[in-house]
Amino acid sequence: MEIHHFQAVAHAGRLYVLGAFTGQYPEEQPLTHVLVYDPGADRWSQTAEIPAHRRRGAAGVVSHGGRIYLAGGNTRGHMSGYVPWLDAFDPATGRWEELPDAPHARDHFHAAVLDGKLYAAGGRRTSHDTGDTLSLTITAVDVYDFEAARWSTLDAPLPTPRAGAGAVALGGRLLVMGGESARQVPAHAEVEAYDPRSGRWSALPPLPRGRHGTQATVLDEAVHVAAGSGDRGGGPELDDHLRFPR
Repeated sequence: MEIHHFQAVAHAGRLYVLGAFTGQYPEEQPLTHVLVYDPGADRWSQTAEIPAHRRRGAAGVVSHGGRIYLAGGNTRGHMSGYVPWLDAFDPATGRWEELPDAPHARDHFHAAVLDGKLYAAGGRRTSHDTGDTLSLTITAVDVYDFEAARWSTLDAPLPTPRAGAGAVALGGRLLVMGGESARQVPAHAEVEAYDPRSGRWSALPPLPRGRHGTQATVLDEAVHVAAGSGDRGGGPELDDHLRFPR
């Protein structure tokens, strides 16, 4: 099965794929079930069914406190099906729970957890059917407090509006890297960091080559980014592997 437009998460020794698309641009279809990869057995499996009225792709996904959280996304591929939804999935029971909507609908973004909070930064409201595939980027950063079960929006917006960026938490900061936007053909190389202690963004050294449509992850206190698209849209496809700090 072809799958794309998803943020995979590691949970309990397995890789989970929720909120993905399958099929061709521009009205790709969301997956109906959760996919799980077991590295020990080197095997994929199809597990819990995603409720029909909550299916979408291009969403932010994080693992926290034994559950997997699915934020935002688009129900209609690249059409105007962007949503502000937040769901919690319990892999142990297969149970889904609908949580409060985020302040802003968004898709084509990755979420991250920092200090017990989910950060939704970047992304856009993809609307190919109205001619706004790339232009409706979002600068507002929404934050969900797991303990309080409440959303808020940062006073400091994302400095460089873009979608398709990677996001990780490292060293007490939120890092947003790469992405695509209507403002330029080459993919973005910016790496920007938000420090919740100061409430400010700062610029870090940029990626050696801009990219979007990839995923960033943290391993041994370093950020790893592999492959992606070098220009906005679907190409050129990159095959390198970056690490920060080097």
